[in-house]
Amino acid sequence: MISRYARPQMTEIWSHESRFRIWQEIETLATEAMAELGVVPKEAAEAVRARGGFDIDRIDAVEREVRHDVIAFLTSLAEHVGPEARFVHQGMTSSDVLDTCFNLQLVRAADLLLADIDALLGALKRRALEHKNTLCIGRSHGIHAEPTTFGLKLAYAYAEFARCRERLVNARTEVATAKISGAVGTFANIDPRVEAYVAAKLGLRSEPISTQIVPRDRHAMYFATLAVIASSVERLAMEIRHLQRTEVGEAEEYFSPGQKGSSAMPHKRNPVLTENLTGLARMVRAYALPAMENVALWHERDISHSSVERMIGPDATVTLDFALSRLASVIDKLVVYPEKMLENLNKSGGIVHSQRVLLALTQAGVSREDAYRLVQKNAMQAWQGGGDFKTLLLGDAEMRKALPPERIEALFDLGYHVKHADAIFARVFS
Repeated sequence: MISRYARPQMTEIWSHESRFRIWQEIETLATEAMAELGVVPKEAAEAVRARGGFDIDRIDAVEREVRHDVIAFLTSLAEHVGPEARFVHQGMTSSDVLDTCFNLQLVRAADLLLADIDALLGALKRRALEHKNTLCIGRSHGIHAEPTTFGLKLAYAYAEFARCRERLVNARTEVATAKISGAVGTFANIDPRVEAYVAAKLGLRSEPISTQIVPRDRHAMYFATLAVIASSVERLAMEIRHLQRTEVGEAEEYFSPGQKGSSAMPHKRNPVLTENLTGLARMVRAYALPAMENVALWHERDISHSSVERMIGPDATVTLDFALSRLASVIDKLVVYPEKMLENLNKSGGIVHSQRVLLALTQAGVSREDAYRLVQKNAMQAWQGGGDFKTLLLGDAEMRKALPPERIEALFDLGYHVKHADAIFARVFS
C-alpha cells in the first residue's frame, strides 16, 4: 500500500493489529464452540475469552525464529492466556485461521467499496439530472456523430456503476465463507459444528467443501470484479480527460484557488485527477491475473498463493477505495460549459443531422443508395468547409425535387435527437 493513494478506514482493515485481532477472535470462537461440544473444558474457553491477547513485537520476534506466523501468534496468545491455551487450535490448521480471516477482511473491504459506489452514484445522479437537457455532441471514433445531452452521458455512467455495485454485492457474497475443517478439509480432528459456529458468529457461511484452504475461484471472481469496476472508473475518467482538452473545452476538473498545473507553464490546467484515476485503474486490473493464477494449486494446497494475496488483498482494495472516492469528488465538482458544448455541436455545419435527412429521403420514395449518395455529397462538401449543410441541401436541385424546403428546414431541429431523454432517465433512475 502507498499512503499517497490510501484512506484510513480501508488501510485499517489490513493493519497487523486488525489481522491479529481477527485471528484471536477466530481462535476464541473455535475454542468456545469446542467447549459447548465438550471437547475442551469450559474453563479453557472462558480463559481464552477473558485473558486472550497478543503483542505484535513479540509475534515478530518469535516468527523470526520459527518462520511461521500463525505459530508465532499462538505463542503470544498463550503467554497471555496461560495454561488453558493448550486447548486453543485443537484440530485446526493454520489456513483455518488465515483463510477465514482473509475472507472476513475482503467482506469488510467490499462493504467500504459499496459505500464508495453509493457516494459516486449519488454524485452522478445529481449531475445527470442537472444536465439532462444540456445539449452536446455525441462522438463515435472521436468524430462528431449525433446530438445527445451531457446528462445522458452521466446517466450512462450511473447505470454502469449500478451494475458494478450489483457485481460487487455478488462477489462479496461469494467470498463470505469460513473454513475450519482441518489439515485437508476432512474435519478429521474437529467437528463441522465448530466451523458452523465460527462462521455464524463472524457473519460468514461455512465453506461447503474445502481442502486445506478455501477454493481460490472465489477470490479470483472477487478480484476480477474489482478489475471491472476499475475499468468503469477509467472509462468515465477518460471521457472527462477528452472533454477537458483545449480543442474541446466542454468540461473540466475543478481547479482550486492556489492550485498550479505546471512547474514550467503557469497557464496550465491539467486533468491530473482523472489521469491519476486512469493509472490507478491499471493497477487494480493488474491484480486480477495473479488472483486467477492462484486458483490452480498443488493437490490439497501449496503456498504459492500466500505471498500473492498478502499483496493484492490490501493493494487492490485500498487503491480502488481511493479511486472511487476521488472519482465521486471529480464528478461532484466537475465544471461544465454548456455554451461550449453547443458551440462544438454547431461547429460541423449541421452535418450531424445527416441521418435524419437520409431517412426523410427514403420515406419520400428515394432509394437508400441514391439518398445516401445525395446526403453524403453535400455532407462532405460541408465537412471540407464548402458551406453550411442545410444551405447546401436547400441549394441542391435533386434534393429540392425530393423534399420541399420547409421539410428540409424541419429536419434540423436539435430537440428531435433528445426527445426521448425523459424516457431514458426514467429507465435509469426508476
